Amino acid sequence: MILSFYLARRFLWMLARVFLIFFGILLLIDMLDQLRRFSDEGVGVARAFQLALLHVPSSLYTILPLILILSSIAMFLGLARSSELVVMRAAGRAGLRILAAPTITAFFVGVLVVAVLNPIVAGTSNRYETLSSRLSHGNTQILSVSGEGLWLRQGDREGQTVFHARRANANGTNLSGVTVLSFDNDGQLTRRIAADTARLTPGEWQLSATKQWTLADAVPEATAVQADTLTIPSDLTPDTIRDGFRAPSDIPIWELPAYIRGLETAGFQAREHKVWFQSEMSLPIFLAAMVLIAAGFTMRHARLSRVGNKVLLALLVGFGVFFLRSFAQVLGENGQIPVLVAAWIPSLAAVLASLGLLLHLEDG
Repeated sequence: MILSFYLARRFLWMLARVFLIFFGILLLIDMLDQLRRFSDEGVGVARAFQLALLHVPSSLYTILPLILILSSIAMFLGLARSSELVVMRAAGRAGLRILAAPTITAFFVGVLVVAVLNPIVAGTSNRYETLSSRLSHGNTQILSVSGEGLWLRQGDREGQTVFHARRANANGTNLSGVTVLSFDNDGQLTRRIAADTARLTPGEWQLSATKQWTLADAVPEATAVQADTLTIPSDLTPDTIRDGFRAPSDIPIWELPAYIRGLETAGFQAREHKVWFQSEMSLPIFLAAMVLIAAGFTMRHARLSRVGNKVLLALLVGFGVFFLRSFAQVLGENGQIPVLVAAWIPSLAAVLASLGLLLHLEDG
C-alpha cells in the first residue's frame, strides 16, 4: 500500500509538472496570437493575456491524453534510471501490479477532469467567444436552443428582433409555431407577431398566417392586424445561423443531456453532441490507456533497452491512438458508425491492446 501511494504521488507530481510546462508554452503562444489577431482593435498586452488565459484551457483539454502519455513516459524513465523498478521487481512485485497505482490514478484524474475541469473549460471558452466576438463584430451569439424551442436574434439600426419557434428544420431557416418580438434601441418591447411559419430567404423572413400587435397602443388587441403573409428584413444567412449553434465542447457536461433534448425537441440533429457526451464519459478509460501504452514501451531498465527508440515508439503509438479516437468521433458525428461505437471502442481497444502488450512482455 505504501508503494502504491508512492507511485501515485510520483505520477501526479510528474503530471502536474508536464501540465504546467504545456500551460506556460501555450499561454505565451496564444497571447502573441491574440495580439496579432486584434491588433486593429488596439488590444494591449494585458487584454491579450486575459483572452489567452480564457482560451488556453480548451487547448489543454484537447491535448490532455498526450500530456498523460508524456507524463507517464517521464515517470517510468525516471523509475528505470534510478533502478527503482529493479528493486520493486526484486522484491517480488509484478509489473502489472506496479502499474495498478498510476493507472488507477489516471482513471480518477479523468473522472475529476470530466466532472470539474470540463465545466470550467466550457465556461472559459464561452467567455472567450463572447469577448472575441465583441472585439471582432460588436455582437454576441445569435442563436439559442432550449427545451422550449429555438430562439434567434437579429439587429438593425432600429433595434433588436427576437424569433421564437417551437420547431425548425436542420439549418434553422424554416420555423414553425413562430413568435416575433421587436425591441427598440432602449430595450422597450414595441411589437409582437404570431405566425404559423417563417422561412428565411435572401434579405428577409417570410411569415405566413400572421397576427401583429403594436404594443405602443393603449389596447393592442383592438388594433391587431391579421395577414396571410408578412416580411421582416434580415441580414441572417443559413451560415450565420449554423455558426450560432454552441459547439459541444462549449457546453458543461452536466448541462449537455438537457441541451441534446432541446435540440431534438426543436427538430435539430444532435448526433455531434451525443458523440461528444459519450466520448467525455469514456475519457477516464482513455487516459488510463495512455498510462498503459507508455508503460508497455518504457517500463524497462534503462541499460537493457534502447531508450530513445522505445520513447519514440511509445509517442508514435500514443499519437496514433489519439488520432484514431478523433477519427472515430468524426465518423460517429457523420453517422457512419453508431454513437456508442465511436465513443467507447477506441478507449476500450487501447486498454485491451496495451494490456496484451504488457502481458506478452511480462510473461513472454
